Amino acid sequence: MEEKNSSNPSKNSDEIDLGQLFQMIGNGFNKLFKAFLRLFVYLKKNALVLTGLVVVGAGIGYGLNQIVSKKLKTEVIVKPQTDSKNYLYDVIDEIQANIKSKNTAFFESIDIQNIDYSGLEVTISKVVGDSKSESDKQYLELLQSFDDTEAIADIVRAELQNKSSYNHRITFFYKDAGLGEDFAKKVMRYINNNTYFKGLLVIYRANASSRIEQNMRLLNQVDEIIANYSNKIKRTDDSLGNDRIILDNQETVDITGLFDLKNSLIEDIEAKKIELEQRTEAVKIINFGKTQQITKSFLGKNIVLVPLLLVGLYFLFSVVKYLDRKSKEMLTVN
Repeated sequence: MEEKNSSNPSKNSDEIDLGQLFQMIGNGFNKLFKAFLRLFVYLKKNALVLTGLVVVGAGIGYGLNQIVSKKLKTEVIVKPQTDSKNYLYDVIDEIQANIKSKNTAFFESIDIQNIDYSGLEVTISKVVGDSKSESDKQYLELLQSFDDTEAIADIVRAELQNKSSYNHRITFFYKDAGLGEDFAKKVMRYINNNTYFKGLLVIYRANASSRIEQNMRLLNQVDEIIANYSNKIKRTDDSLGNDRIILDNQETVDITGLFDLKNSLIEDIEAKKIELEQRTEAVKIINFGKTQQITKSFLGKNIVLVPLLLVGLYFLFSVVKYLDRKSKEMLTVN
């Protein structure tokens, strides 16, 4: 009997604890529901004010969007020639420094008479394509599996040169379209008017032209030799194997080697012609872009920001007003 009596209080205490727990949960939901009701009542009571604030804020935001800081830009894609990359970045820094210091004398010296420093800026950045480092690594590993021949060395050399040579984007920012475009053209002319690099280009182009002439003469000689050998084969049967022939009183000549020499001469001529086309300026202009407009709105998306700001301020005012009323009630009670 005593054991039964001792077990009953524990069961009752468990039931009381569970009852209290459910009661607390119920009270919590009631408070949450009341909070939603109060919010709904508040919004209903202030619906006209909040709607007015949203409309007025949208109007103000739209008006601010019309008061924008309009800026124009011109982008020029260039490729440095004759190892002039460092020179390119240094001269852009020089021009930007003269813009900040408003060095009118410097710009007059490069034939820029009328200049508007407001919003004027020159920047430069590297134009980088999609990264393919993993595929490039596999490609180079594949090349290593071949014999160490001159052809493979030329391919590797061309790949390394291609990876180390990038295009660059020079961006001119300005506000006046006419002055800005003229400014960009004259700055590019100034960049390419470097005496040292102009002298190098003359030498490079002269060497390339001379190389083309020499290769053309050699190519004509090779073609003449091949033609003579072809005629000799037709007239006589004096041949040694499939790819070596001999003329009267002459040494045996490797025809395959002659064709390889011819192909290499043709490739070198083509490369030198491309070099002549590219190396016309210290900094080759690939594309001189047209004027573009940049629009920067005051405070960003004003048509959304301003209404939110006004509504937020009204909510803050309501909270302060509520706290002030409650504090007065507490003082009155005390």
